[in-house]
Amino acid sequence: MACTCEHDAPPAAAQSPRYRRILWTALVLNAAMFAVELAGSHQAGSLSLLADAIDFAGDAINYGVSLAVLGAALVWRARAAWVKAWTMMGFGAFVLGRALWSVWHGAVPEPLTMGLIGTLALAVNVGVAVLLYAWREGDANMRSVWVCSRNDAVGNLAVMGAALGVAGTGTAWPDLAVAMLMAALALQGGLAVRRQARAELAAAAAAPAHCATRTP
Repeated sequence: MACTCEHDAPPAAAQSPRYRRILWTALVLNAAMFAVELAGSHQAGSLSLLADAIDFAGDAINYGVSLAVLGAALVWRARAAWVKAWTMMGFGAFVLGRALWSVWHGAVPEPLTMGLIGTLALAVNVGVAVLLYAWREGDANMRSVWVCSRNDAVGNLAVMGAALGVAGTGTAWPDLAVAMLMAALALQGGLAVRRQARAELAAAAAAPAHCATRTP
């Protein structure tokens, strides 16, 4: 016998083939962009591109986790969101530390490569964000997917701005500033998702006391 509550049911998106296709599309695109930006960051010597590449890798993993728990009970969706929140914050802390190290040891990156790859990444992330927009107000797991896409699009605009800044000043400071901005976005987004996941875990723990019906 299992206790069933309305708030514990999988979200409507779990029953939507279109939402699953969007998540699969986002996963493949993010994995591909991770490879492109990793190579580009090495060629250009850009920390902001490296940060964005790591972010794409984390997002691809997050989309995979979202697909795995999409039809699961609330407690499992919230646990997945909790893990993703810490992943986002870990990414932010790593990039922030790497940016601080580069203040003393970094070189001036190559702006043309930064700008071209940043433009491609922006097109990918805006496309994914548009596809996910209708599901931005779901549970913590769905919210984490939307927050990642939103942050990525903002980060790509910043990378393009950094490319212009590097070209105009001949220094690495615009690249470092954008890397720090992306780290801050990851930390803020992770904290927001963690708060919602914590609330949903508490709701799931309290659910049995409020269930009125039981199903086999």
